[in-house]
Amino acid sequence: MMRAAHSERTRCQPRFVEDRNGQAFALTVSKSALIVLVVIVVLAPRPALGQTGAFSLLASPGGITGTLVGTDYVNTFGNMNGLGIGAPNAGLTVSALSNGALYFSQYQVQFSSLPAGHTATLTAYVSTNFTHPAAQVVENCPNTSACTSSAGYSAMSTSAAAQTAVVASMGNGTTTVGIGVFIPDNDGASAFTGADGAAVINFTMTDLSTRKVLATATWTFNGAPAQTVQDAVQLTLATAPGGLSVAAAADYSMAFGNVNGLGIGPGAGLTMVAAAGGVIYSTPYLLNPAYTDFTSTTATISVYVSTNFAHPAILKMEDSGASAGPYATISTTAGVPTQITSAAADRASITRYLGMFVGLNNAPAFLGSDNATLTFTMTVP
Repeated sequence: MMRAAHSERTRCQPRFVEDRNGQAFALTVSKSALIVLVVIVVLAPRPALGQTGAFSLLASPGGITGTLVGTDYVNTFGNMNGLGIGAPNAGLTVSALSNGALYFSQYQVQFSSLPAGHTATLTAYVSTNFTHPAAQVVENCPNTSACTSSAGYSAMSTSAAAQTAVVASMGNGTTTVGIGVFIPDNDGASAFTGADGAAVINFTMTDLSTRKVLATATWTFNGAPAQTVQDAVQLTLATAPGGLSVAAAADYSMAFGNVNGLGIGPGAGLTMVAAAGGVIYSTPYLLNPAYTDFTSTTATISVYVSTNFAHPAILKMEDSGASAGPYATISTTAGVPTQITSAAADRASITRYLGMFVGLNNAPAFLGSDNATLTFTMTVP
């Protein structure tokens, strides 16, 4: 479920020199008894001396590697997903975006054999796209941009008549560029998972002084292991405006501080809600669902108390969709969790209110610290 990379300095050297030789044509014309033979010679103009040039695609340190087969560079980005979850293939960097994930790598372009004073450009386009082009989008970062972050990348052209600039202008030398594959969020009818067909990129080197095409090569995404789009799901918690801080570590944590059955002196971020036999300390928090490449466009989120307070008669965790309530006690049974919503949309934040009921605490009395653990589950059909 994933953008491209070079790790070892494997040298990709598609080199081409174009040469035109003079050609002769003969035309014979006959008329009655008189035979006239006319020979017409057409000399094709020869290119100016030194009209040569070549380019090589080279691995950048830490970037992707591949195999050069003739003039075709073959590689794979491996497993990718629209949330950028998990470690990418060796040599790739993954950047999670607001609408998908970009897998990318820097590589190098080397120009050689250009005449003194000449510069050339390198352009490219996707001549054969993936079978599911909405699930994988080839992206390019030219040498005029910083290719170490997703901001430098944009979709590569699929038209030979309007190619994308890879190297804007350069003489003999080496420059750094980037290539990537964008995996957008695709849910519902456009969802796709699995290995896709190969995509082929055509590169063309052109002399900017003579406008002559000097060399071409291709790059095919069709290596092993197969380039595969995976589905992915992720649920995160975050601090809501005006609420208690939600700290992210191995587990999320939230501290209600000092509490009492009368609701005296609540800490910052807490609101008091009256309740029979005590009081509820309430705080807003955010649920952030994200999922990609599922046929469903809604998800279900539930919660239960997986580790209860040591004093459950005095302290209880409660849930509500509004600050003022009503509040419902959160289930303590994994098999029958409390459902928060059955219509969670991809990347649509949900504000929820977590309440802590504190009893009057007279008999039996308890003073001191206590804690509980909540487990949230999101299910996407």
